[in-house]
Amino acid sequence: MELFKNPNFDFLGHKRPFLALSLVLIVASVASLVLKGGPRYGIDFRGGAVMYVRFLNQPPIQQIRAALSARIPGSITVQELTGTDEVIIGTELRSEKELDQARHLMSRTLHETFGGAGRGLDFNNVGQEALVSHLRDPLQRAGVALSEDDLQKLVRSMLEFRDTPPRSGLIRSFDELRAVPGVTPAVVSVLKQECWLAPFSIRRVEIVGPKVGADLRRQAILATLYALGGMLVYIAFRFEWIYGVAAVLAVFHDVLITVGLFSIFDKEIDLTVVAALLTLVGYSMNDTIVVFDRIRENLKILRREKFPALVNLSINQTLNRTVLTSGLTFLTCLALFLFGGPVLHGFAFALVVGILVGTYSSVFIASPILIYWHGLAESRKRVTSVAVATGREVRRVK
Repeated sequence: MELFKNPNFDFLGHKRPFLALSLVLIVASVASLVLKGGPRYGIDFRGGAVMYVRFLNQPPIQQIRAALSARIPGSITVQELTGTDEVIIGTELRSEKELDQARHLMSRTLHETFGGAGRGLDFNNVGQEALVSHLRDPLQRAGVALSEDDLQKLVRSMLEFRDTPPRSGLIRSFDELRAVPGVTPAVVSVLKQECWLAPFSIRRVEIVGPKVGADLRRQAILATLYALGGMLVYIAFRFEWIYGVAAVLAVFHDVLITVGLFSIFDKEIDLTVVAALLTLVGYSMNDTIVVFDRIRENLKILRREKFPALVNLSINQTLNRTVLTSGLTFLTCLALFLFGGPVLHGFAFALVVGILVGTYSSVFIASPILIYWHGLAESRKRVTSVAVATGREVRRVK
């Protein structure tokens, strides 16, 4: 499929405005990173606790944030999952000692703020062993004779019913459990006496210690640097060393601008964003290699062509491939960004920005570096030739 037939755009003739744009973006990115003390790392890297909580009704975001901020030190983040009644609560941990306290303090705060008056166990937030232990004696007193295995099976069935969609961890009334095999009116009566129902369910909690976060941050930086170093060696071996340098500088340009935009828009960088950045490194490098490969082929065929014109021709020859692959990938990532929800927001944002910047850098960053180096090499050759010729003339005169 050809979008352009015999394209002949003078890309490199208009490289100065694009180079100026890159300079502006890099300066803005570096300035934002310096002023804000570096990127804004997520829980994965700075350490903390993330709790996924589902509510019966629309989550009161401001009330949740206010209640937790009053009880828990450090920054608190509350994100609502679009299209659901679920929120993601993140809190920063300042020391390892806070790890054991984080979940209990967050859970207690939510219960005191939204749980209402209840006695016994919160059925919407209890595990199997705790519920079995709590119901064993009351069921016996109520005349419900169950062996230990039967009791374990009954409790497991009730909790599976609770956790199965559309309930997904929340039931509104104990009478809903009558649909579970083995749940008799006597069992329901005991549940009503010994348990209560909170209007929310803590789906899961993820905790990362500060030391682990620092290690993950270091490993993420090393992974990116190793990827760039490996690609530099590969391209230098396959082409020439200057091609590798140009490609790595272009990719470094892409990563720096992408990270800078995260800082400018105050977005968090977590493990999914690092995965997106590594994907961007490979994607941008692949696009650059396609252009470089065409340049190498044309150098063999069009030996008398001036190098800038040859590079411009190579870019035009790969234009259809670039537009099709980058365009379709961009549309996919844009859909993820718009409709993927908060969980995929950072990942999709990095890819959307990275594809745009990566495609642009293959043309207006990597290629001009090659042309500049080629021109510098040609100037040195001419100077050397003139010096040699001048030396010969001097010897003849003598």
